[in-house]
Amino acid sequence: MAKIFFTFAALVASALCFSVAFAVDGIYVQGKVYCDVCRVEFETKISEPILGTSVNLECKNRENNTVTFTAEGTTDAEGIYKIPVVGDHEDDICEVRLVKSGRVDCSETFKTVDRARVLLTNNGGVVQKNRFANSLGFMTAKASPNCGKTLQDMGFLPLEVEA
Repeated sequence: MAKIFFTFAALVASALCFSVAFAVDGIYVQGKVYCDVCRVEFETKISEPILGTSVNLECKNRENNTVTFTAEGTTDAEGIYKIPVVGDHEDDICEVRLVKSGRVDCSETFKTVDRARVLLTNNGGVVQKNRFANSLGFMTAKASPNCGKTLQDMGFLPLEVEA
């Protein structure tokens, strides 16, 4: 009877250790990719999510710049991707980078931003398992006719010249 109890206790302890180890690695990087129909390189209320966009998550060691982790993700209909992360990357610089747009008519890369940095460690004071990267986007070839009104509503137009 005692042998069965100790075997059961060992199995329970092993299961707990396994679940704790899995929880440590249970970080996800989540972000959004949008189509900038105004060509202003930031998100507006008329920006559109892009389905099927490929993104790449890459972590590099801060000291020697070697790649320590890489993973791919694809956006859903809301333009959201969610990439599981394996391991803790406390000593790494991790960035999500756009790879390929899911829309042919919205595939021009921004001139200023094409990646978002994200902290991927359990030792940074963040309790949640989701880590949110800044939104990234592609542009259309021409601005939508609705952009003037949208930018005016946001306070960007008209530009007032000071005397």
